[in-house]
Amino acid sequence: MTVRHSGVGSWPGQDAAAAVRLTLGELPDGAYLPELPARGPGSDMIGRALGALAEVGADLQPSGWRLTEGRSLLQRRAHATLRDDLDILEEQAQGFAGALRVTLTGPLTLAASVELPRGGAALGDPGATRDLRDALAEASAMLARDVARRVPGAVIGLQWDEPLLGAIRSGAVRTASGLRRLPAWGGQEVIGHLRPLADRVVAGGLDPARTLVHSCSPSIGIDDLVAAGIGGVGVDVDTLTATDLDAIAGLLEGGRALHLGVAPTAVADALPTVDALARRALRVLQPLELGPVIAERLVLTPACGLAGWTERPATVLLRRLGSAAAIVGEELAR
Repeated sequence: MTVRHSGVGSWPGQDAAAAVRLTLGELPDGAYLPELPARGPGSDMIGRALGALAEVGADLQPSGWRLTEGRSLLQRRAHATLRDDLDILEEQAQGFAGALRVTLTGPLTLAASVELPRGGAALGDPGATRDLRDALAEASAMLARDVARRVPGAVIGLQWDEPLLGAIRSGAVRTASGLRRLPAWGGQEVIGHLRPLADRVVAGGLDPARTLVHSCSPSIGIDDLVAAGIGGVGVDVDTLTATDLDAIAGLLEGGRALHLGVAPTAVADALPTVDALARRALRVLQPLELGPVIAERLVLTPACGLAGWTERPATVLLRRLGSAAAIVGEELAR
């Protein structure tokens, strides 16, 4: 059984064709459609998600993206950029056969990042939060179907990025005035919000095991993500607590996937050694004493996206993750 490796979401540079070629070539068992935020507004994670939405309008203001009555020019451009990226993927993936993940911003981070028409995070309005979630669910299902049509040999997966999940659960998202914070979300609220999202994409034909929520923030509530029907979880090893380790054990024993962010990304172009990456993974996995069976459910990744890096070190990091994955697989088999 082989431990796999993959990327997370964002990638440096502006050449979409080169980025797609690289991920398909370097990650045959963990390929994904990268985001290239250096191309400007609409190519970042929030812009890509809003570009995918057909039922919600938004425009980019000095303070960030804001909900509007209709789709703005910038939102339509974001949609066109996503279409162009999918065209490039279709062209570059001719004959591709294997796992292929597409990523969108998750519904909670999206609601915390987009403002209401009069200001303030949409997360503070239950109706707006629900509308964004439902529109994202529909967009996610459509995106998965579109990629499956374009790359018929691929096994499609969906990743929702939730970098603000920990802040939402801890009540750290501020109101429009900045003087107060929105109430913290409990486990049942998170489950109730994410379950319809997972149900919609599964109803659209996606294998539930191929859904993933990634977050590099602490206190994301792994058990709650599992209870919401998510097929896998991506985490940063530096954020894990003893409670998280118990949840990871349950996740793996239940047959779900763990994307383990063993490569720190906060310092751009700082490359850890292969041995250091393997040690960081094994410090989490060996105490669980689950044996080699978990190897097929394990993917080593960077902790977060690599948009702040430069392309050559980012490529080297992916290759070192592949070498570390081989070491981890051997150690788990002992």
